[in-house]
Amino acid sequence: MVEKKKLLFVTQEMEPYTMLSEVSNVVKRLPEYMQSNGMEIRVLMPRYGTINERRHRLHEVVRLSGMNIIVDDDDYPLIIKVASLPGARLQVYFLDNDDFFKRKSVFADEEGTPYEDNPDRMIFFCKGVIETVRKFGWPPDIIHCHGWMTSLIPLYIREAYKTEPLFQNSKIVYSVYDTLMDSHFSEAFIEKASINNLVRKDLNAYLNGNQVYLHKGAIEYADALIQGSEQLPEDVEQLIIASGKPSLGFQNEDEQLAAYMDFYNTMLVEEEAV
Repeated sequence: MVEKKKLLFVTQEMEPYTMLSEVSNVVKRLPEYMQSNGMEIRVLMPRYGTINERRHRLHEVVRLSGMNIIVDDDDYPLIIKVASLPGARLQVYFLDNDDFFKRKSVFADEEGTPYEDNPDRMIFFCKGVIETVRKFGWPPDIIHCHGWMTSLIPLYIREAYKTEPLFQNSKIVYSVYDTLMDSHFSEAFIEKASINNLVRKDLNAYLNGNQVYLHKGAIEYADALIQGSEQLPEDVEQLIIASGKPSLGFQNEDEQLAAYMDFYNTMLVEEEAV
């Protein structure tokens, strides 16, 4: 019997739990399709305070909870919750923490001002994702990251967790969307994001001069790239081209699922050939 390939989706959004941008719709459709085509799927996302736990039937996974994640020398408890995606035999895991995700809006306050601790929330989420997968004991063949909240995952896996056996054969795909919050990030983010044994130079890819540029770093550390938005800033398009990495252009809804499947399969064939 052929072992199923393992595909991990890490996302900042997903319908029906959030409907913030095109990311939510894309990530709703992809896992169901890939599971129906023989892949083993896990999905991880933040548990925002806007998500109704009763309506969506979230419950805590005690065996996965109980970890603490350090952000800027402070410990924050990580709670893992799970729900079944309506209409699909698919579970979605939610990373929760009252300090970062209890509030009743997602990335900005009622006036539209981005939260000052968005960098800390992102670091907590990205490190929490990796620690959760380690608790799963589940080695993903492909890790597909969606949204700026996931942009540290490629760096952390390739550098901070480079000796972790679970990720030795993982291919990291980063979908680039035209939704960024990093214009409000200060340079202090670089120090905070330097987890484990990382040093400042490891984070240089996430800077453009003195300005934090999350897409730039994720593009440098990912193995493959997908254009998630139909329109991207010209400088982002140039970064994708200059990377020389396998990439997939924007796909409309009719072609998207099959095109992504072909893209994954190409990477899996390359992995088996190594």
